[in-house]
Amino acid sequence: MTRRVGAVRRAALAAVVAGLLIGAGAVPAAAQSGPLLGGAAVPMVDPTPAPGADPARAAEYWLDEYGVRSAWATTRGKGQTIAIIDTGIGRSPVEFAGAVTGGADFSGLGASDGRKPVGAVDGNHGSWVASLAAARGTGADTGMIGVAPEASLLSISIGFGASASVPFVQQVADAIRWAVDNGADIINLSFTTNTLSWDPLWDDAFLYAFDHDVVVVVAAGNKGSGTDEVGAPATIPGVLTVGGVNRAGVASDQASTQGITIGISAPSEELLGVSADGQLVQWNGTSGAAPIVAGIAALVRAAHPDLDANNVINRIVRTARSTPQSTANPQLYGNGLVDAGAAVTASVASVDKNPMGDLAEWVRLFRRAEPGPRPQPTSSPVTIPELPAAEAAPVVSPLLPTADTLRYGTVPLAGLTLAAILVALGVTAAARRIRSERAQRASSR
Repeated sequence: MTRRVGAVRRAALAAVVAGLLIGAGAVPAAAQSGPLLGGAAVPMVDPTPAPGADPARAAEYWLDEYGVRSAWATTRGKGQTIAIIDTGIGRSPVEFAGAVTGGADFSGLGASDGRKPVGAVDGNHGSWVASLAAARGTGADTGMIGVAPEASLLSISIGFGASASVPFVQQVADAIRWAVDNGADIINLSFTTNTLSWDPLWDDAFLYAFDHDVVVVVAAGNKGSGTDEVGAPATIPGVLTVGGVNRAGVASDQASTQGITIGISAPSEELLGVSADGQLVQWNGTSGAAPIVAGIAALVRAAHPDLDANNVINRIVRTARSTPQSTANPQLYGNGLVDAGAAVTASVASVDKNPMGDLAEWVRLFRRAEPGPRPQPTSSPVTIPELPAAEAAPVVSPLLPTADTLRYGTVPLAGLTLAAILVALGVTAAARRIRSERAQRASSR
């Protein structure tokens, strides 16, 4: 939890600098490139808890205000596995003892088990996210506890900077497939790319998760980080996109954003997180709102093991708590404020479609068919069969008539000539007869 100020001053300063670089108050999006994480962190200042209350537990206001403790009367998420695809979950914090059951690295920079924090600036991010989802606490009633404290975690590390040797879209695609193949029931993605579209490589990866009945929860992004509207992967049909609200339940001005794909809202300010070195910090961002909802999804799946992913998401969005602001501004709140207790216990009609959309149908409608492979030149010569020998034409003198010249030339011409001669002779004979008769009539007068 908290430690002596002198002992943690340097670590605290590093955490503040990291938070300012990757969370609210970061440089504008136009000056950034690549995926963005969310969340500004400062060392936790102990609140004034009730006598005998643990300071960390007292600071987790969402446990009571968003129905988490109410849901714990039914389940704490046992049997569910949440994959945290992020910068890796630290090994040392006692809050993760027994929680992380597997992991892998896809950045080329981390450890094979995914437990080495990746990134000099944002290496703690994955631990903060994981602690909100399923931290175990430091005792029965002490230390930070996650929304689904009996769920298991998969620590899957990816790299967000230019130093990663593997392209980011490839890392995410490979990480999703690995998570599915290694038993994930829920996948949490607390990052944005700040673009509405996504690489076609993600089509197959996300469809793979959906086809294997996995709930995918995604952070909407933060205006403080330059995200003016949701970007991929929060724009992918079928994911549950999470917006953020402040302590009063009002859409956060800095630690959230807007977009028609937001499905639900959860706390994104004054959050707690366990850093990779065990330090407890307070931070902001939809990067924290997303794992709160991912933990609730684990509670729903544990309480209703017969439900598929579509109906898990449907229970979460249909049982959301409406407010005047959320009703008037769905692009900021989605369906309203998440209510873990209602999501677990309420009576909700089943659905046969994902209320967040159908990625397969989107791909069918909007992805153009890929062109076929171009023909490649053959490496060996093509053998063409020999043509048959030409028939020899007989040698004939051009002065001698042929059957064709007689049939189509000589005979018709001779017939026409004979007919003309006969006509001429007939005309001449008739003329002589006429002259002879005229002469005889003249002599007889």
